[in-house]
Amino acid sequence: MAWLPENFVHPMRVSVCDGHHLRPIRASDVDLDYPAVMGSRARLWARYGEAWGWPPASMTFEEDREDLVRHEREIEAHESFNYALFDEAETALVGCVYVDPPDDGTPSTFDAVVSWWVVDEAVGTPVEAALDAVVPRWLDQSWPFSKVLHSP
Repeated sequence: MAWLPENFVHPMRVSVCDGHHLRPIRASDVDLDYPAVMGSRARLWARYGEAWGWPPASMTFEEDREDLVRHEREIEAHESFNYALFDEAETALVGCVYVDPPDDGTPSTFDAVVSWWVVDEAVGTPVEAALDAVVPRWLDQSWPFSKVLHSP
C-alpha cells in the first residue's frame, strides 16, 4: 500500500476534550512548543532519544523553530504529520501526535507508525486519558490506514 492516496486531505482540527484540540503544528508555534518540549525533555528523551536523538539537552529555541519548519513542510508534502495538542485558546501546547510512514524497521503489515505524548504536567490527567482514547479512533475514522503500529 502506498503511504497515502493521492487525493487524501489530512484533518485540520480534531476535538479531544474540554476545548483541547489537535491541529497540524506550524513553525509559528515555537513559542509554545519549545517550553513544552524542554519542560518534559527527560521523559521525551527516554521515549524518543534513542530512535530520533530528540530532544537533545542542548536544543535551542532556534533549533526547535527549524524543526517545526521541517515538520510544516513534511505536513504540506504529506510525508509525515505532527499534530500539536492545544488548549482551546491555543495559549498552551500540551502534547503532540506523530503520524509517520513505516520505515525499514517496521513490520510490513503496518502502513503507519503513530506515537503521542503529553507534557509532564498532563501525565495522568483526564486530558492524557482523552488523547489516549481519541487518537486510535481518529486514525480509524479519518485516515486511510488498515493497520497502524502504535509506537510507545
